[in-house]
Amino acid sequence: MKKIVVAIDGPAGAGKSTIAKLVGEKLGYAYIDTGAMYRSVTWKFLGTGEAFDEAFIGALSNKMIIEFKPEAKVNRVFVDGTEVTDAIRTPEVTANVSRVAAIGAVREAMVDQQRRMGEIGGIIMDGRDIGTVVFPNAELKIFLTASVEERASRRFKEIIAKGQECDLEQLKQEIAARDKADSEREISPLKQAEDAILLDSSDMTIDEVVQTILKMVEERL
Repeated sequence: MKKIVVAIDGPAGAGKSTIAKLVGEKLGYAYIDTGAMYRSVTWKFLGTGEAFDEAFIGALSNKMIIEFKPEAKVNRVFVDGTEVTDAIRTPEVTANVSRVAAIGAVREAMVDQQRRMGEIGGIIMDGRDIGTVVFPNAELKIFLTASVEERASRRFKEIIAKGQECDLEQLKQEIAARDKADSEREISPLKQAEDAILLDSSDMTIDEVVQTILKMVEERL
């Protein structure tokens, strides 16, 4: 059976990672979490204690080896042999990842690793520039989005469910600001590839989105 490359792009909080993982499980495809890769570089940099310096961070990213090891329902992330699955999700990493991801040398290093991971096909990858930069020839490209209000609401429920305090209006402002930063950056900005299928999940359940993408894959095959 032929296996293709599935590229899912879209703004922060659109559910790309959740959907990509589920679709990957159903298809038996490897799921490559590109956001986790940029978070890994950010984590590595923050651990050095150095001041923010693009050349330093770029050189650091070139020496890193990032691996994904699926285990049960968890996509474990390793940096140079050290597991960082939880460490890369801290507020400090989240607050710095957009700046790190905007560095040209970092993006080049990560794109090189992503392309090597996807050479044999049978992968599903999500991010901001998968269909436009990393895999412009991917057999299936999807631009997954949802309204700012819906994305903020989903994130709000996640945070409250963990027993943490959260301000919904502040979340909306943060997501809108992240959209602006991702869309306006000079290198690999967030945008929909010309041949990508727009999928707005604002009024869809997770299962409905997964089933819709599985049908798209079936059509490509």
